[in-house]
Amino acid sequence: MISTELALALREAGLVWHPRSGDRFQLDEPEFEADVFTVSEMTIEPREYPTGRILAFNGTTEWALDSVALEDALWLPHEHQLRELLRGAFRALRRLPDTHEVEIVVGGERKVFEHPEPADAYALGLLELLRRLS
Repeated sequence: MISTELALALREAGLVWHPRSGDRFQLDEPEFEADVFTVSEMTIEPREYPTGRILAFNGTTEWALDSVALEDALWLPHEHQLRELLRGAFRALRRLPDTHEVEIVVGGERKVFEHPEPADAYALGLLELLRRLS
C-alpha cells in the first residue's frame, strides 16, 4: 500500500481524487492516523452537495462519524490506479532483489524510481510526472 507521506506529496503536487468504490483513504485527523477506510456503496459513499463533495458513513456503528469533507480525506491509490495515472509515460515495473523499479519516460528522458514497495515506486514516478506537467 502507498505510504501516507507519498500520498500527501501527490495531493500537494495536484493529484485530484474522484472517489470510487474500492478506493482507500485516511482521515487528516490525529486520532485516525492509523486507520484506513475503503469507499463502498454499502458503508462509505461519496455524495455531491452544492457546498462540496463529502464521504458519507452509512450505518457504521463503530465510528462516531456521519460524513467528512473530501478535502479532509487523503486518497491512498492502489498500484493499478497509480500505473493508470502514469499513462503513456509508464514503461516498466521491475522486481529487483531488495526493491522495485519503475521506469517512465518524460519529455524524451528516461527516469527510474526505486522503492521496496511497488506502490511507492509508482508514486515516485507519478510525482515526477506531475512536477513536469505543472
